[in-house]
Amino acid sequence: MVRRPETEAEAAAQLWRRLEDTRTGMLFVDDSAQHPQPMSHFADPESGAIWFITSAETDLVGAVGLGAEATFVYQSQKGDYHASIKGPMVVYESDEKLDSLWSAPVAAWFEKGREDPKITLLQLTPREAAIWASESNPILVGLKLINAAMRDDVSEPDVGIHRVINFRDVA
Repeated sequence: MVRRPETEAEAAAQLWRRLEDTRTGMLFVDDSAQHPQPMSHFADPESGAIWFITSAETDLVGAVGLGAEATFVYQSQKGDYHASIKGPMVVYESDEKLDSLWSAPVAAWFEKGREDPKITLLQLTPREAAIWASESNPILVGLKLINAAMRDDVSEPDVGIHRVINFRDVA
């Protein structure tokens, strides 16, 4: 069962933990012609950023330019937690940060490995996130749906939570 966070800080901490569970989602630049694309992410709650490593030749990097608003859509492997995370995204120049994120799976995407000049590090700083968290047990969810459908006094089934996190409010 999903633990219901009581505060903004608890909801934000829960989101950061969930981002570590599954390392992929769909990333896109708002107000661009670029389609959302699957990306592996690196959650970094200490810096308050989500990092992405991609090629300078992608339409994603072209859409970011010198900085843009972006959205990262995340779903847990079990499908019991969803998030839409919005905030500014920039190309970030830091060999130190890139080295800290680098791994064999990342290297597989670059012909010249870590020395490939096309490697581009993107930093998304979450400003707001909408989260949806549901019961992890599909049988229990199904029973709640049936119960709500059969009763006149239940407007909708209670299968989880929806919350919007404003990261400026999180201390």
